[in-house]
Amino acid sequence: MEVPLPRRDADHIARVQHVPGFTTAAHPAPAGHRVEELPARVLMPVGARARSEVDDADVRAVVRDDGAAERHLAGEPAGVTVLVGRVGRSRDLHGTKRTGLRALPPSYDERMTEHRTETDSIGPIEVDASRYWGAQTERSIHHFSIGWPDVDRMPREVVHAIGVLKKAAAQANMELGRLDPAVGDLIVRAADEVIDGTLDEHFPLYVWQTGSGTQSNMNGNEVISNRAIELAGGTLGSKTPVHPNDHVNLSQSSNDTFPTAMHIAAAMTIRERLEPQIRALRDALDEKATAYADVVKIGRTHLQDAVPLTLGQEFSGYVAQLDADLDRIATAMGGLFELAIGGTAVGTGLNAPNGFGGLCAAKIAALTGLPFIAAPNAFAALAAHDAVVFMSGALATLAASLMKIANDIRWLGSGPRAGIGELVLPENEPGSSIMPGKVNPTQSEAMTMVAVQVLGNDTAIKLAGSQGNFELNVFKPVMIKNLLHSTVLLADASRNFRSFCVEGLEPDRERIDDLVHRSLMLVTALTPHIGYDKAGEIAKKAHHEGTTLKEAALALGYLTEAEYDSMVVPEDMV
Repeated sequence: MEVPLPRRDADHIARVQHVPGFTTAAHPAPAGHRVEELPARVLMPVGARARSEVDDADVRAVVRDDGAAERHLAGEPAGVTVLVGRVGRSRDLHGTKRTGLRALPPSYDERMTEHRTETDSIGPIEVDASRYWGAQTERSIHHFSIGWPDVDRMPREVVHAIGVLKKAAAQANMELGRLDPAVGDLIVRAADEVIDGTLDEHFPLYVWQTGSGTQSNMNGNEVISNRAIELAGGTLGSKTPVHPNDHVNLSQSSNDTFPTAMHIAAAMTIRERLEPQIRALRDALDEKATAYADVVKIGRTHLQDAVPLTLGQEFSGYVAQLDADLDRIATAMGGLFELAIGGTAVGTGLNAPNGFGGLCAAKIAALTGLPFIAAPNAFAALAAHDAVVFMSGALATLAASLMKIANDIRWLGSGPRAGIGELVLPENEPGSSIMPGKVNPTQSEAMTMVAVQVLGNDTAIKLAGSQGNFELNVFKPVMIKNLLHSTVLLADASRNFRSFCVEGLEPDRERIDDLVHRSLMLVTALTPHIGYDKAGEIAKKAHHEGTTLKEAALALGYLTEAEYDSMVVPEDMV
């Protein structure tokens, strides 16, 4: 059988298809290629996972003629059969592979291909029976499988935040008399499993979906509904006794739930993951500033020699930068603590009882330990995400600070014999595959790359934040993805930079002393005594003739040796 390669981004995938519930037109083959329809149950069909390292809920696996199971391309719609086989070069789009197909034991085949029917306003659709999601999630998988499955899924922090929100909403609805406690308790139990990550594999959706996040909100509603039904001993997909819209989404709209989940996810990740690492890095730099308070070194401005300062003073500047960054982040957190919940569709609160938003926010605050409140103006909370833009700006400023710090440290550690060489950096790993003994400032390089990525994320967030049209911003998923990406990158890079660079660096005191005493800018100390012009003449003479400042000063007759020695003391210049 000749099997075409219809996917440009997967050199090891060839696909034949039989797609229950979808038309074959959804997966056209390249021009000149033929897609062969196969009878059902010829290949190993739908499977939960091909291998343990694949964390995608819609993974399929097949068997080659040698019987080896292999990972395949994730992100295909339910029911698509794929054939895995290594095929030539990655850009050989017209390559084919002759592969023998074999039938599987009926018992295994039946177990792996079991489906159930879910429904929504569009109609019925088949869903993998082993999954808790429903019709709207299944349609989103089909229509919005965009990007790399291991990169472009909705961040797990958002998924867990949806769990927090749905639990809080159920509690608030029960307290307000809107929700039967028997149903509410089931929702709370299922939501707890979303919060703790137990149900992560049931959230397969990509960031690149509807800009309101509606499909991820419904993914949460459907998963919690079906898990609650299962807990009650009911039938998955029946929507009884727990309905995804009428019960799990009660008093809510995607337009207020998704931005609420955005703020919960961002605030919790920044508070729990980023801030501790920035403080730890700040403290490590502060320890170095104290330890090196007596190390006098030459300063540099415009990449040229300047007057002296201490290494401790130089490091104290880094500490002050991070202190200011932490203050900016703390200020920006105030906006994230304001939640859109209660605004429902356009900010008016239609279909939500009075006080629901404030009560739900209070429940969220109790669950997270963070001071969340209902936004004072729900219209702004839905139509714009300035709080996210503001926080991204704070993270971008932090990235700029870390870029400067990491660059300074790698420049000061350059060498070891032909660079500045004032710092000795930890030797973590070999630096070259061809130059033996070479060690590079790799932690600084990683940090500066992270900073560049964060600045890029910030640009995307600013552009997305400017696109709130009328009553709704529809760039929500990309904004929260980039904000969380920046947060996690900065946290992890700061941890590694501290552990593998800052804590182990040491000054080369001999090198520092030699450079400071050879610097021509020590002449600045003479200016109050002999004037700017004569001091400049001494510096130029020493530079052009390759002599010391003292030798030039004595040759010009402007000072005696004793006068020079009393006036030019680097330790007194800091």
